[in-house]
Amino acid sequence: MSSTTTPEARPPLTGGCLCGAVRYQATPDHRDGYYCHCRMCQLAFGNTRAAYINLRKTDVRWLNEPAYYASSKIARRGFCSRCGTPLSFEFLDGQTMDLAIGSLDDPSAVKPTTHFSVETRIATWHAPDGLAEKRLDAVDSINARWRKAYGDAAPGLDTARGA
Repeated sequence: MSSTTTPEARPPLTGGCLCGAVRYQATPDHRDGYYCHCRMCQLAFGNTRAAYINLRKTDVRWLNEPAYYASSKIARRGFCSRCGTPLSFEFLDGQTMDLAIGSLDDPSAVKPTTHFSVETRIATWHAPDGLAEKRLDAVDSINARWRKAYGDAAPGLDTARGA
């Protein structure tokens, strides 16, 4: 469960890329993050998982816009075209987006609460931490988006690359 307060009660989150070309300010009403273990995030980050905070798109103000990569028919990923830093993920039709925790000026301002897409988690790189876990196939809204865009194909990397 997210701990919420009014946006005025907390200072904004600020962040950007490694070279400083892309910057943002965010005013979420919570400080709860999550780990995504889906194969697409693993490749996008070049890591075993990605760490995000999910917030309303209207809570993010880009001071310098990122470049975007259409990682599927239904989503895009923001990054710096100069240094390559991964910055965001969003469904095109959604009201929310994810900001990469590592791109925050103070990553410790957000605490992890959940592991997502655990069915593709790399077991040898996982240290049990007691956080809640959720499977991708258990999220009806994501599966409905994929079915609408790709038919009966399963959500994920193989489907997106075959598009």
